[in-house]
Amino acid sequence: MRIRWKKIIITTLDFLLAIYLIVAVTSWNKPDESKELCTQVNINISDSNNAGFLTAGEIKQILKKVNLYPLNKKVKDINPRHIEEALKVGPFIKTAQCYITKDGQVNIQITQRMPIIRIKSNTGADYYLDDNGGILPNSKYTSDLIIATGNIDNNFARLYIAPLAMAINASPLWLNQIEQINVLPDRGIELVPRVGNHIIFMGYLPKNNGPWKRKHDINVFVTKKLSRLEKFYRYGLSQAGWNKYSYIDIEFDNQIICRKRDEKAEKAEEDEVIKKAKSEKVEDVQRTEEEEREKARTEVKRQENASDGLTE
Repeated sequence: MRIRWKKIIITTLDFLLAIYLIVAVTSWNKPDESKELCTQVNINISDSNNAGFLTAGEIKQILKKVNLYPLNKKVKDINPRHIEEALKVGPFIKTAQCYITKDGQVNIQITQRMPIIRIKSNTGADYYLDDNGGILPNSKYTSDLIIATGNIDNNFARLYIAPLAMAINASPLWLNQIEQINVLPDRGIELVPRVGNHIIFMGYLPKNNGPWKRKHDINVFVTKKLSRLEKFYRYGLSQAGWNKYSYIDIEFDNQIICRKRDEKAEKAEEDEVIKKAKSEKVEDVQRTEEEEREKARTEVKRQENASDGLTE
């Protein structure tokens, strides 16, 4: 059998030519990665619609300050890890992830530390606690958070107030009803509601050295107390009136102790406040009149001095 070398050679050359053309076209169409620029930066912040602190604009400014904002920079010069490390330094950022897509876009995923309560202690401390009990500086303002006041140090805030706030926040009813937690000198807990002119005394938070057990015990304690309080609201205050009592004590499991409002004393106190306000207003008016008279005397003297100067 005679081998057709000519046909084999032509077929082989055609095959090699086809491979060459494919490689050439692919290489021609492939962009030069050394010159490819970042065309877009996508910043996604989890829970940005809730009570968080961060916005995409603030993330942008953080990166610009350290010259790491990637927009219009060469892709080969962008280091996602450096961006992540720069963002994690911020006190309000829990996690940061950065990656580059094939079309030159940079995606930044942020998980922020969520504030759950604001602490304003009697020593002047003012800060937020996040959902892990971590302290957030009071460099920003966020509304709709419970405020804790009174005898609170950092340790008590992290170990006890944070779990207390989380237990209250877990219930939509109490999240909207409780606006303030007050810690008494002996560490008793008072709650100040939004609706109803009264104060609620819960008692004393259970103490435990183990973090998980402590959180669990506080959650059970708060849930039990607030469940009883809800029933009292429904079947007691709804009948007696929301402003009948000034103090509601739910410390003990088998009873709720209420202190009636002393209307005469409150009326006398209110009258005293009004009287004091009127007195201060009169003093302000008198002070203003005296200042005006002094200005008039000064102006007369100035004019007299000016006249004496012209006469001379």
